[in-house]
Amino acid sequence: QCLLSGSWRSDTGCRMVVSTLGKDSRFSGSYLPGLAAGDSELLTSPLEGFQQDAGLVPQPTFSFTVNWQLRVRITAFLGQCYVDTNGEETLHALWLLREAADSPTENWKATR
Repeated sequence: QCLLSGSWRSDTGCRMVVSTLGKDSRFSGSYLPGLAAGDSELLTSPLEGFQQDAGLVPQPTFSFTVNWQLRVRITAFLGQCYVDTNGEETLHALWLLREAADSPTENWKATR
């Protein structure tokens, strides 16, 4: 069964810690970018999200957002938790980062 509670590390060294997983499928925790982020100003930042009920779906989908500390950015993650035949849990996710744009004409470069 896939539960997001605990600590997760990405291939690029980013670390997500889910400290609270509620009965309502909400979770919260913290996120720290890895060295690949290349920005020493980024600190551990809060995250909030939802996971499908793992009791109903054995490999649930999830989503969460990270509100970056000291930056005008928010990142949204959307993915699924998989369990292999050895019981190993793996998360696969896509992400979208949004920075504040100074004007509508600058909107094109605000999303990665």
